[in-house]
Amino acid sequence: MAALMADLGIMERALQLLSAAGRRAGKQQAANRPSIAGSNAKLHNNTARATPRPVWMVTEARVTECRNELVRASALTLRITNGPTNKLTVSFTYYAHARLYYDNFISSVVRAQGDTFSVYYNALNPSENTLSLSGATKRSPASDFAMLGVILISILALSLVRG
Repeated sequence: MAALMADLGIMERALQLLSAAGRRAGKQQAANRPSIAGSNAKLHNNTARATPRPVWMVTEARVTECRNELVRASALTLRITNGPTNKLTVSFTYYAHARLYYDNFISSVVRAQGDTFSVYYNALNPSENTLSLSGATKRSPASDFAMLGVILISILALSLVRG
């Protein structure tokens, strides 16, 4: 019985030592951990902290609509389009972080409504995915009107100068 009590005493003392060592290690790690106050914070060597890189995760997306749209060359944007004269806009939904997101992309392949496919989304910003239309194609018509205004003012100025 005395041997059992001695073993229990040794085990209790070992647990106390491990607990104390764990608390010390935790405090040491907390002291060495860099702060995460903001992406513009300065590091100890006076360099700017980099913004966090996106973490891309995969999920299943479902086609909600596939429509054929004619591509028209716009004289106002001065763009020349290469490739076929029509394009398919595929609308889809995907579920990420307990929310349903909607988006669309340009495809050369017809997809039936209800078809599923894999899509990667940014875990830090789930509304961002790898199939989204780029910012260049999601332009507002205001830039076309601005270009038209510049052209009209230029023509007016030239006609005034020439008389």
